[in-house]
Amino acid sequence: MSTPDRNPQSGAAGARVAAPTGGAFLTERQDANTVLIPEAFDDDLKMFAQTARTFVQREIVPDFAKLEGLDYALSRAKMATAGGLGLLAVEVPEVYGGLGAGKAAASVVTEAVAASGSFNVTFNAHVGIGTLPLVYFGTEEQRARYLPRLATGEWVAAYCLTEPGSGSDSLAAKARADLDGDEWVLNGTKMWISNAGFADLFTVFAQVDGDKFSCFLVEKGAPGLSLGAEEHKMGIKGSSTRQVILENVRVPKGNLLGEIGKGHRIAFGILNIGRFKLAVGASGGAKQLIGLAQAYAKERRQFKVPIATFGLIQEKIGRMAADTYALESAVYRLAGSMDAATDGKHDPAAQLAALNDYAVEYSFIKVFGSEILDYVVDEALQIYGGYGFSADYPIELAYRNSRINRIFEGTNEINRELTVDQLLKRAMRGELDLLGPAQAAMLGRPVETVTAPAAQADAELALANLKLGTLMVAGMGAMAYMQGLEREQELLARVADMVGLCYMAESALLRSERLQGARGGEVALLLARLYAFAAVDRARDLGTEALRRIPRGKEALPRFQAYLAERGVDLVELRRQAAEAVYAADGYPLG
Repeated sequence: MSTPDRNPQSGAAGARVAAPTGGAFLTERQDANTVLIPEAFDDDLKMFAQTARTFVQREIVPDFAKLEGLDYALSRAKMATAGGLGLLAVEVPEVYGGLGAGKAAASVVTEAVAASGSFNVTFNAHVGIGTLPLVYFGTEEQRARYLPRLATGEWVAAYCLTEPGSGSDSLAAKARADLDGDEWVLNGTKMWISNAGFADLFTVFAQVDGDKFSCFLVEKGAPGLSLGAEEHKMGIKGSSTRQVILENVRVPKGNLLGEIGKGHRIAFGILNIGRFKLAVGASGGAKQLIGLAQAYAKERRQFKVPIATFGLIQEKIGRMAADTYALESAVYRLAGSMDAATDGKHDPAAQLAALNDYAVEYSFIKVFGSEILDYVVDEALQIYGGYGFSADYPIELAYRNSRINRIFEGTNEINRELTVDQLLKRAMRGELDLLGPAQAAMLGRPVETVTAPAAQADAELALANLKLGTLMVAGMGAMAYMQGLEREQELLARVADMVGLCYMAESALLRSERLQGARGGEVALLLARLYAFAAVDRARDLGTEALRRIPRGKEALPRFQAYLAERGVDLVELRRQAAEAVYAADGYPLG
């Protein structure tokens, strides 16, 4: 495959644009013409997507059952085939045999591979958390030694962070690394390690001298390295998941990745990107499931008519479509921002620093992506009825495989806390102006007018007021609890969801604005309005519960409810129309 422009927005919008500041969406509205949307992909992005889709159809689908049965040799063979097509090399710099492409290119590949069942985990564990630590933190010698092998699939990578006693609290790891002459000696146990059974290179986190969190490269076959038995999992059974046991494992001094005591920079920086990619994959999975659910609904007849005509089935299909549209819009908007932020930056450290600017977005988009996929697969199973519960139909496997996503890359509970924590930290560091807008929201009046296309002006107005309501609740919570805010987890979770709803709804509306008068514009407008008004309804409940918890918050309820006033939009009718659009398209109607 050829290498696309690092900034796909240059092709979509006609000119390079400045990257939006992470978290700034709460107080600023991005120009719709600077937003990356699937309908504006350039030829290179389309080529990446088509190559990945073809790979899944030709290589994964015929051997799907064997791969789900956990066949190490077959999994490695498919990885080598993917490597030969360039799919493992998208984010690897060209000098090391990669394509040096950006996050939009990686995203279209991630979305396509989401249809590969358990192989999706094998693939993404390798190209993401397995390879990117070397891309961003490796020395020249380390990159030259390992990246070409990883890019071709000759070697498979694994990432060893979690331990029996440290999951979300990664820095509490007990694994040790002690320097003995020119070698590091590693001891400890890592668990839930994807690809462990057939990996060639392990990225291992351990405490130097017991208290300096650091990272090391360990090759398969190192004396003292052993593996536990395969875990018996509820889902993703075709991916290898084993413990990695380190007993006096010696590795060369030069296998330290990054700096001593700075392992958290690697762990958290790479997990951020992993969270984003999980949401991208969720978008691809949800689109596939919508296709299956609508096809079954049109085929299945009860009371002499297709169940697709039933209102409660249409309601499910309509919400599935709107939620997935918003998620797809949000992940590609964020991918475009990430590429714009790294455009022109050739130093890996500078690239990662720019990417870390979106830590807020990564956390909530992971939450929304995993929960939207869970909603879609759950409702798809319900549409299939008893057949959905049967392993003879595709929904049962998808249902089991989906559940891990709310745990992967940091649990959703942790990511909700991180959303607000990172937002407040950015504000305190002066990287984001939130204090002034939050104070104004606590004192001011709802927005009365907005500048937007007439067809979606009502939804834009609702969104503008949703942002004010979110700032008001967040500001009141921060002022009321100050340093004790971290103990108010329930409050943080509600604010995080409101923040995410703002970004998701705005992304849907920005894409709709881009598509005004174009092919798919009417459906995009329908889904954007449906998602935006449903988001306001959900946020109204979240904010009301939050204010009841905040001291003197009850007194502010009338002001908050004025921001999120009832708009009188018939969401039932909009969902019926959305379902009809899905039926007419014979699947997800956009993208």
